[in-house]
Amino acid sequence: MKIFLIALVTTLFIGFKLTAQINSNIKNMTTLEQGTTIQRVTFPNRNITIAGNLHLPKNFDTSKKYAAIIVGHPAGGVKEQTAGLYAKKLAEQGYFALAFDASYQGESGGEPRYLEDPAIRVEDFRAAADYLSIHTSVDANKIGVLAICGGGGFAIKAAQTDHRLKAVATISMVDLGQLRRDGLNGTLKSQMQQRLDDVAKQRIIEANGGEIKYANYVPISLEAIPKNAPRMYQEGYEYYRTERGQHPNSVNKYVFTSLDKLMNFTALDHVEMISPRPLLLITGSKSDTRYFSEEAYTKANEPKELFEVQGASHVDMYDVPEYVQQAVKKLTDFFSINL
Repeated sequence: MKIFLIALVTTLFIGFKLTAQINSNIKNMTTLEQGTTIQRVTFPNRNITIAGNLHLPKNFDTSKKYAAIIVGHPAGGVKEQTAGLYAKKLAEQGYFALAFDASYQGESGGEPRYLEDPAIRVEDFRAAADYLSIHTSVDANKIGVLAICGGGGFAIKAAQTDHRLKAVATISMVDLGQLRRDGLNGTLKSQMQQRLDDVAKQRIIEANGGEIKYANYVPISLEAIPKNAPRMYQEGYEYYRTERGQHPNSVNKYVFTSLDKLMNFTALDHVEMISPRPLLLITGSKSDTRYFSEEAYTKANEPKELFEVQGASHVDMYDVPEYVQQAVKKLTDFFSINL
């Protein structure tokens, strides 16, 4: 009985906290073109405060309940980049769209900064579903998820067991665990054990009070890109480190010792559990990471779809208008049928 009361009080406390945050964020609003609005919001992932931008549709009516879509950013990204672009486009189609910064990153809380912990990254999506499921303007039975690159792998992992996510979509999806184990197309597979040795040594240094070591998501310069490297290495630099997509909260680094957690993670081990909820995997025909979406499609049960955008690369899908337009049309059709 005592345990039950403790659990009940905890649940009520979290609910009251989320409701208070929803009400307190009403004033933090910015109107964009096409009549959509951004509302700055926060919500908890356990003891970490997550920062999000809630994109509201044109002529938002507080008396109505809307279908909502959680939008997760790529590894190394923040909510103001490609995730924010897609959230805005979905809001223009009439959806609530919540783009958020992952724990330890962007404007979200968590220490040490820039830790990449897959278990917590997956929980971020569940925490976002918590937030939306009690929002007074959201239909809790119509919550979907869209996530990009590494965020797509984390979203798939969350959706495998979170039945509140009624429709699941990804763009340029990457299983970040497999990518860290093997490298892109297996280019680092032979170095995995050495890299884990290096992580072990670094953990000892930090346990002794030494400085935290960081690694980069993308090359710090064009000169740093190895010859004959996959196109995605240059694409990453061009998006994240130039005016094209650069944002001050996207600092291009993660805690090096995150690798032992990442290498122990697999996003696609139980994709079949998403069924009978629908899964949409969007990838570019020229994407270096296309094989991740193909693997997820093969492992998934129906209903499922692999949608290929002709001529697009991995990062093209982030912001190139002709490719984004195709993706948004497909996403709009997908969510309108399934939410």
